[in-house]
Amino acid sequence: MTSHIKKHIKFTRFNGLPADMLRELKAARLKRDWSQAELGLRVGLPQMHISGIETGKIVPRFDTLLDLVRVLEYDLLMVPRSLVPAVQSLIRDHQHESKERSLYASDDETEEQRSPHDEV
Repeated sequence: MTSHIKKHIKFTRFNGLPADMLRELKAARLKRDWSQAELGLRVGLPQMHISGIETGKIVPRFDTLLDLVRVLEYDLLMVPRSLVPAVQSLIRDHQHESKERSLYASDDETEEQRSPHDEV
């Protein structure tokens, strides 16, 4: 039986986590007012290891990264590349919107500015 696996495909190993992910991990830790030592205690790693991950000197194993993001109340998702821009846009909108607003409200319209005939 012959194998149909392409021999020319080379697997790539990252030299480190993306800089955006490192910033997000650190920001999530700081948002909770946790020190590196406290985060380390929660995931079972020494403070120096957390520091190494945040600075990009250490590339965590997948299970370690998964533990970190879950303790920080995040999650890792597999997203088809074609949908990455849409997902990033949704995340950006969610982060910048401080309160819910009407789907049909303009950006500069407030409750006081609406006229009574706007109501259905």
